[in-house]
Amino acid sequence: MTELDYYEVLEVSKECSGAELKKSYRKLAMKYHPDRNPDDKEAEEKFKQINEAYQILSDDEKRAIYDRYGKAGLEGQGMGGGFGGANMDDIMDIFNSMFGGGGGFGGFGQTRRDPSQKYALDFEIEVPLKFNEAVFGCEKKIDITYKVPCEECDGTGAKDGKLETCDYCGGQGQVVMRQGRMQFAQTCPKCHGEGQKATEKCPSCSGKGYKTEEETITINIPAGVDSGNRLRAQGHGNLAKNGRRGDLYLTFIVEEDENFIRNGNDIYIEVPVFFTQAILGETITIPTLDGETELELKQGTKDKEQFIFEDEGVADVHSGRKGRLIAQIKMVLPKKINDEQRELLEKLQESYGVESRPHKSTFESAFDRVKSWFN
Repeated sequence: MTELDYYEVLEVSKECSGAELKKSYRKLAMKYHPDRNPDDKEAEEKFKQINEAYQILSDDEKRAIYDRYGKAGLEGQGMGGGFGGANMDDIMDIFNSMFGGGGGFGGFGQTRRDPSQKYALDFEIEVPLKFNEAVFGCEKKIDITYKVPCEECDGTGAKDGKLETCDYCGGQGQVVMRQGRMQFAQTCPKCHGEGQKATEKCPSCSGKGYKTEEETITINIPAGVDSGNRLRAQGHGNLAKNGRRGDLYLTFIVEEDENFIRNGNDIYIEVPVFFTQAILGETITIPTLDGETELELKQGTKDKEQFIFEDEGVADVHSGRKGRLIAQIKMVLPKKINDEQRELLEKLQESYGVESRPHKSTFESAFDRVKSWFN
């Protein structure tokens, strides 16, 4: 049998750096992880090979021996498959990416997984909100689908509940990871800590160990939530075999408004102003989140100039303190003019004299300088 080349297994060159090795290992371990390839023997074997290869190549001393003598030179050097000696940080990164997630309004706790369950009790869904629903808060009915244990197999996923020892962890429910002289135990990714697997799949749930049910719940959404914020609905997650339900986490996706632009707790609004209004000055009425307010344009208001109104923004979801309303001017020029308007504008321009042609005084010295270059 041809011996596996560890570099080929990790899809890297023999001259690869530690960073390149780590990057390729993480990508392949995520791709072939047993949880992402259930009942796939080929993927399972590939996963073991990837971890064995990384265990050796991530250790400078073992890599040097392997490069010189091959796999035979490593006998008695602590070789092993699974998670035997792979870099602890890499392994934990992968597990966090696959099984964890952040949340709440300050952080989403690690997804809880009962070792006897085939699924996590907590789960997360996205909830779309209209702009005003997020700003002012609302009561919302949400349809959810959650998991319940299969009664026919008592949640085991095995026909008649018949289980056999897991061949990945040897029935221990855990695999051992080593970092130097230290050892760490991690829940077996194949049997999820049960130490057993189904001899034959349950025909009722196709070996999943659960079925799904639908429910409509009512959630009170606080004022001030924004896209990416998460809220926990306690007791609305998946159902455990002991009758306890996990939690549901709601991640909000807020629609944009036609006029208001949100940035944190501040609200921006673009105010179109005709050029004569900006020149002469005028008091105009603009919309706010709560109604309307007056904006006083001073004479000579500039394009993109901003006017700030304190406490007219969004209420902070934690403190309730409101942000600002920021009105930004958008200068509007006439798209076309008639003869009478042209005549009036020409008279106005002439009345300003030199001031009406600022480019002349600005570029006068530049013209002279350019001419001198060719004399």
